[in-house]
Amino acid sequence: MSSEVHVRDAMSYNYELPGNTSAELRIGEIMNTRVVTVEQDDTLRTVSGIFSKERFHHLLVVQKYKLRGIISDRDLLKAMSPFLGTNSEDRRDVAILDKRAHQIMSRLPVTIAKETPLKSAVDLCLTKNVSCLPVVAPEGDVEGIVTWKDLIRVYYMLNTSCFDGPVELMNCI
Repeated sequence: MSSEVHVRDAMSYNYELPGNTSAELRIGEIMNTRVVTVEQDDTLRTVSGIFSKERFHHLLVVQKYKLRGIISDRDLLKAMSPFLGTNSEDRRDVAILDKRAHQIMSRLPVTIAKETPLKSAVDLCLTKNVSCLPVVAPEGDVEGIVTWKDLIRVYYMLNTSCFDGPVELMNCI
């Protein structure tokens, strides 16, 4: 059992987009490489703690850095007892926190490669009805993540006067 939270961090929302259009942009240029992962046997207590501390909605489940599933904050909410932390809480409610990540994760998540065009990523999110796309290397290692918010930020930057050169996108909107 692993309680270790893995954070792989390289860049985070720093874009150089001059001259690029949405048709030319590749996911590798916009993906967030700060990826927080848990192992399949980590508990929901660990997962809950991560979601409580961090400002994101998707947690990747890995085994030896290979993507095995994804847990959204909504998946966790559905698994939790509404009585947890209340006067009505009983040991069954608390026992839910000992469930494992693999018990609630979505298996076979929709993934994308960093060479994928931005437009294809948007199409994939819409057609598969997903709110994030893990970016995975051909050998299966997680390289980053792109969410629907990332895609909207980039389209906003490309279609407004917000962009004046290299910029931290989070300050743009």
